[in-house]
Amino acid sequence: MITKKRKAVNAKVDNNKAYSLKEASALVKEVNTTKFDSSVDLHIRLGVDPKKADQAIRGTVSLPHGTGKTKKVLVLCTPDKEEAAKAAGADFVGLDEFITKIEGGWTDMDVVIATPAVMPKIGKLGKVLGPRNLMPNPKTGTVTNDVAAAVNEVKGGKIAFKVDKAGIIHASVGRVSFSADKIAENSQELINALIKMKPSTAKGTYLKGVSMASTMSPGIIIDTKSVSN
Repeated sequence: MITKKRKAVNAKVDNNKAYSLKEASALVKEVNTTKFDSSVDLHIRLGVDPKKADQAIRGTVSLPHGTGKTKKVLVLCTPDKEEAAKAAGADFVGLDEFITKIEGGWTDMDVVIATPAVMPKIGKLGKVLGPRNLMPNPKTGTVTNDVAAAVNEVKGGKIAFKVDKAGIIHASVGRVSFSADKIAENSQELINALIKMKPSTAKGTYLKGVSMASTMSPGIIIDTKSVSN
């Protein structure tokens, strides 16, 4: 049963129209029905074949206005790096005790950063961290000796993205409490990063479809021409 409120919200979104990024960023705030500060997400369909290694798009981008969510960061490192990680604002810092906790199923963190020296020890955590996209990876800057810089970037609005099996990138670009301009600017930053990463082997249209939605709101189709200039 669709509620009256949801019907009214659905009526505001024209499913046959492709909105400009600016229009969509304002509309997503209007059609939010949750009482909490919902996440605003972009869903970007790319013309890639994720099964091909050179087209399995994955990377990071620093959103100019952050995500609006304070991320919990775990740093797995040797004792000589612990102070730097703590000073940068890491929520959890250590090694063996956290390896044991994770093996037991603990995943109360949003990002895991590790130094190269400890990677052989944490390889076995892949079965717990891998499915949750939490495994440290040099490509996303989460395997590094400069743990302080990595923590600062994550806390400052750096997000990781990865194309799924269907060729779609799903990423949070802010909250409904953000201004429409901030949502649009964060969204454009992510799209620009993806355009720069276009594989030379990808054929046909690269930016196939873009839509925006907040938690439980209808999806808003974005005109790809408005974001790819």
